[in-house]
Amino acid sequence: MVKLLFFGKLIDHVADMQMDMSLPQHVETTADLRLWLKTHHDQDEVFLDPSIRLAQNNAIIAEPAKISDKDEIAFLPPVGGG
Repeated sequence: MVKLLFFGKLIDHVADMQMDMSLPQHVETTADLRLWLKTHHDQDEVFLDPSIRLAQNNAIIAEPAKISDKDEIAFLPPVGGG
């Protein structure tokens, strides 16, 4: 089962800050996952925003990357500062 983690403003687009789920069979990459989230949880297409970085198993990744049901994927919004 994949563990999806959401932070910051992204929590507003999903039911909780964490989702544990089996990946649909057609979701094999981070790009597929972003499209699946857009279809099922995202009216504003925030998950397609390239400024939203992904971490796979605690490491920031270059996309698209292969994913599996054993992964932890964190969606990280941009950090503002001032």
